[in-house]
Amino acid sequence: MGMTMTQKILAAHAGLDSVKAGQLISARLDQVLGNDITGAVAVDVFRAQGFDHVFDKSRVNLVLDHFTPNKDIKAAQQSKKCRDFAREFGIENFFDVGDMGIEHALLPEKGIVTAGDCVIGADSHTCTYGALGAFSTGVGSTDMAAGMAVGYTWFKVPAAIRVELKGKLRPRVSGKDVILYLIGQIGVDGALYKSLEFQGEGVAALSMDDRLCICNMAIEAGAKNGIFPVDETTIAYLTGRSRRPWTVYAADPDAEYEQTITIDLSALEPQVAWPHLPENTHPAREGKEIPIDQVVIGSCTNGRLEDMQTAYEILKGRHVAKGVRTIIIPATQAIYKECIRRGWLEAFVDAGCVVSTPTCGPCCGGYMGILAEGERCVSTTNRNFVGRMGHVKSEIYLASPATAAASAFTGFITDPTEAE
Repeated sequence: MGMTMTQKILAAHAGLDSVKAGQLISARLDQVLGNDITGAVAVDVFRAQGFDHVFDKSRVNLVLDHFTPNKDIKAAQQSKKCRDFAREFGIENFFDVGDMGIEHALLPEKGIVTAGDCVIGADSHTCTYGALGAFSTGVGSTDMAAGMAVGYTWFKVPAAIRVELKGKLRPRVSGKDVILYLIGQIGVDGALYKSLEFQGEGVAALSMDDRLCICNMAIEAGAKNGIFPVDETTIAYLTGRSRRPWTVYAADPDAEYEQTITIDLSALEPQVAWPHLPENTHPAREGKEIPIDQVVIGSCTNGRLEDMQTAYEILKGRHVAKGVRTIIIPATQAIYKECIRRGWLEAFVDAGCVVSTPTCGPCCGGYMGILAEGERCVSTTNRNFVGRMGHVKSEIYLASPATAAASAFTGFITDPTEAE
């Protein structure tokens, strides 16, 4: 029996000719990642275990992005712990205030992760890098600490679900709508510890930003990872960006999948996940009677340049609805700078929006957008659990940048294809 794309990458990193679903392996790591929260915990474990070196100073990454610039004393202490560790061990890929970005937008942008890599990160949305043809997955801070020290970790090889993509997305429909629709179909445990492998002729019609968004939310279906084939779009993105040579892996024709799910991209309409699970999806048009208090456009899911462009195209020359707080967060300094150069930030401010330095802040209820009791937010983030962005009696509606921007303008959940 042949291997899936994920299984081929894991076999190569385990030094094996082949692997099969359920097999336990020890695999070499290309990159290890932590942030100001999980990295600080990993540093404590690293020291407690008596480790005195990292396996490779160029392959350990610390990104201070969740509560930076620091929101309080605890956040400052966590960041300081990471700063001290990075200085002591000469961590080359250390990103702090003024030089940082949201981790899962930053590492692809910097060319740190590339096709064929095996990557772990102490953050569940590390699965983002499957968009580049890498195997990447989230782990706990203890596994991160061990990974930093030895450059290996163990995995149970996942079984796979094949997601066949057909057609091409209509204007104002994006990768966020694809993944919300898929999660709505299979549920938050529909791909539990499986690899979501995206294939089909529809892949070619998706931009890299679409793919990064889709893989980012693979974990919201319970998946171990999400992954796209390496094609012309991938190569164009990696060329001149990747810091290392890459390796292209492709699934065997006789690879085994537990099931195949087909999505016709041309028939897809804007989706919104209502409270309190990402699987609670509805067409955006069904939310037209739901008033909102806040909109957040940003995060590791939807803070990239195409997301900023979509928001700009909808909000330029307009003003957000009275009483709707609209927060826009470019995901990296480079994206922030490009938004300035193109005049988008001025347009956002003129539209009544707040523009923030790159941060995860509001997504995980940290700062820059906490919700009060009874408030509703349309957010381009990835989770809408109870209390995720503030009060336990607040509500989060997950949506694409187009839907979020259109909703900010109307004050109600709005289908962007009907709002022009």
